[in-house]
Amino acid sequence: MPCYNSIVVNAPIDKVWDELRDFHQLEWGRPFITSVTVVGEIPGDQVGAKRVLNGAFEETLQELDESRYRLSYSIDDGPEPVSSSSVSAYIGAIRLLPITADDTTFVQWTSQYQSDDPQLVADFCNPIYAALLASLRDYFQRQASAD
Repeated sequence: MPCYNSIVVNAPIDKVWDELRDFHQLEWGRPFITSVTVVGEIPGDQVGAKRVLNGAFEETLQELDESRYRLSYSIDDGPEPVSSSSVSAYIGAIRLLPITADDTTFVQWTSQYQSDDPQLVADFCNPIYAALLASLRDYFQRQASAD
C-alpha cells in the first residue's frame, strides 16, 4: 500500500521548486521538522546528499529532476515502522505540476516501499506527509502576507 498526499500551493511552480529542491533546507517544514543534520559533504542539490531529520529519519536524495520538478529520496533508516529492519526499498517522491489557470502549484507526495505490514507504514507516513504539505502551503501563505 503506497502513500499518497497532495495539496495546492498558492505560489508559482518555480518559487515552490526553489524551496523544495535543496534537500538540506526545510525551513518550510516547521514546526514538524525541528532539525536537519547534513551528513557528508554532498550539497543538498545533488543526488547522493544525505540528511537526518529530527534526529530520527536517515534519508538520501536519489533523484533531482529540474525539468520535471521532481525529487525522490530513500529512507535508509528511521523509527518503527520505517526502520531498516521493518521496511526495504522505501522511496518517497515529490512532484510539482503547474496550475496554469491561476499560477498556483499542485504538489504530490508519494512513497513506495516493501514491508510485512504495508498498512502500518501507510498509517504512519500519510499523516506526516499531509502535515508537511499543509506546512508548505502555509509557508507560502505567510510569505504572500508579508509581501
